[in-house]
Amino acid sequence: MRDETRGFGADYTIGDFTIGDGSLTLIAGPCSLESLELGLAVGREMQVLCSERGVHYIFKASFDKANRTSISSWRGPGITKGLEQLAQIKKMLAVPILTDIHEPWQAEAAAEVADVLQIPAFLCRQTDLLAAAAATGKILNVKKAQFLAPEDMAHVAKKCREAGNGRVLLCERGTVMGYHQLVVDMRSLVTMRALGYPVVFDATHSVQKPGALGEASGGDRSMVLPLARAAAAVGIDALFVETHPNPDAAKSDGPNMIPLSEMGVFLDQVLRIHGARSEMPV
Repeated sequence: MRDETRGFGADYTIGDFTIGDGSLTLIAGPCSLESLELGLAVGREMQVLCSERGVHYIFKASFDKANRTSISSWRGPGITKGLEQLAQIKKMLAVPILTDIHEPWQAEAAAEVADVLQIPAFLCRQTDLLAAAAATGKILNVKKAQFLAPEDMAHVAKKCREAGNGRVLLCERGTVMGYHQLVVDMRSLVTMRALGYPVVFDATHSVQKPGALGEASGGDRSMVLPLARAAAAVGIDALFVETHPNPDAAKSDGPNMIPLSEMGVFLDQVLRIHGARSEMPV
């Protein structure tokens, strides 16, 4: 194991595994909680795929998509029904849960179900939101804003620490490059990891094209695997991927998501690179 996989200054243990222990953690699920049945179907399949490959697995889904392009776009079941569904998925599959919050008042309720609270990229500088999430004591996955330099995430993480919680993951999800376009600077992963926190690569939102479809965001899922392979080569502790049985029929972020039927091959390719890198001398 490479020395760089050690030495994080907080406890990132969830159940029987630890994020950042040198193994890869996969955070995967549908973009939105369209239904309990969908969540269970995706979670079961991903759980099997990860178990077969020795990958740590965290189920993810949003109960509210609060930053949609249009006011009429699907937002999800809402916090009450959404957390009920996530609690059932957690109980029935015995799997850790990640979900995102958008307002400080949501933190405490979400933390009753979720093992990891996610801070959306647009909101990563919101002090009250970070403080409320930190106060729960849960692991926080904080996405780097599309307009921030990676070194600026030091200030974001510091807010969480000073609010009493250093259990922070720093997540790369692309940087704005002109209109309707994101690019990924792989140096960002190295820079953020050097700040002393495990890093996550959000492969599916990194191919998003914000607002490109008029009243909806577009994307290019054909680029998800190449970027995920590149991130694995650079060095990541966790990979974030949204997947759906039929992405083209999904209620949110369909153009970015990987078909569930392709996730096994997807994982095999990423893991081959991740494993090769782990064997390299420092």
